[in-house]
Amino acid sequence: MAKSNTDKPLRKIAEAFNELAATVNSQTADVELAPFSHASSLVSPLFGCLGIAFKFAEMDYVAKVDNLAVASKSIMTLQALLDHDIKGNCVRKAGSNTRNLLRVKRGLDMVRVLFEQIIATEGNSLKDPASKAYEQVLAPHHGWAIRKAVAAGMYALPTKAQLLKKLNEDEASARIQMQNYITASAPVIVYVDKLFISRELGIDW
Repeated sequence: MAKSNTDKPLRKIAEAFNELAATVNSQTADVELAPFSHASSLVSPLFGCLGIAFKFAEMDYVAKVDNLAVASKSIMTLQALLDHDIKGNCVRKAGSNTRNLLRVKRGLDMVRVLFEQIIATEGNSLKDPASKAYEQVLAPHHGWAIRKAVAAGMYALPTKAQLLKKLNEDEASARIQMQNYITASAPVIVYVDKLFISRELGIDW
């Protein structure tokens, strides 16, 4: 019997980001916060599957996504979220929705690069793909202690086979869903970056 979609986290992630990408690509509607935070929440289990190396990233990411989900009850769109914080002069304050959005976007970007590296890398080890994704996206924003802890944790990563088993995928189906996420998440990530840049908020903080 085929496993249902509820057992296929990669498929659910890809489908959710396909819908967000359709909104971004239509250029007629703003991206709403509720579906964005929901799609982002589907990515959370991936960090958990990667073990201790990404424990800090998982805790940080999950907390920020939860905060955005709460904010979505009163704020409709990502644009409105940024404008609300600009008006309140709290963009860079710890715990601000804008800061949380920037952190969540980085998490999504790290998973995108991780999937690219997994697809491009032969063999069963995730150490190179995970190291490259971390170095490219998160390391520049982390202090020495966190980078050191992540480097140590890289030796405890699951193998690719173990990761796919946790995600209920075989190699062929996983590649398809990972590629779907890479394709769909890219315009969404660019969209978030543009929101920050157009408001002169910067994205390197």
